[in-house]
Amino acid sequence: MKNNWSSAFLPLTILLVLSGLTFWLRHAIELPEERKDGKNRHDPDYIIDQSKLVKLDNTGRLHYTVTSKEIRHFPDDESTDLLKPVIVFLHTSKPSVTMSSERAHVSRDGEQVDLYENVRILRAASPTQEQMLATMNNLTVRPDDDIGYTKDPVLITQGKSWLKGVGMNVNNKTQIYVLESQAVGQFESKTAKKKR
Repeated sequence: MKNNWSSAFLPLTILLVLSGLTFWLRHAIELPEERKDGKNRHDPDYIIDQSKLVKLDNTGRLHYTVTSKEIRHFPDDESTDLLKPVIVFLHTSKPSVTMSSERAHVSRDGEQVDLYENVRILRAASPTQEQMLATMNNLTVRPDDDIGYTKDPVLITQGKSWLKGVGMNVNNKTQIYVLESQAVGQFESKTAKKKR
């Protein structure tokens, strides 16, 4: 009788270990249940058409405006997308600067705006300077700091003068635009301007 019990003990032990491993394996590879509250989806929680945001400086003067054809806010990452955005920086002693594109993405904290597709920077004409236009594919703007930058190719035109290069830093306070590399240009002389 002892032989029968000891010979049955080994297969029972093997079966018990296999069933324990099967149970563990089932739970180890089982995917977590998908949440049904919508937190994992990247869907907008609100959409605003034809919007205008106005930002004042510390003295209460108008600093800049942001208009767009459409705003979509996404709750999963607290980001915002804009369609046809236009940012206009207003200065009391300098020409206004307008930045526009086909679309934009605003960071979670609202500190950074990434402009995409057909980006244009238009500095209005002044009594001493002609209108300036800069075009590029992408531009990152920090509106509260009055700065922007891109690593993309840039073309700047002002009257009959032009300048192109790769990468640019923009300072709206000083209205200085610095190309980072491969700068090439052609400038109309003062004599040629006087003849016009």
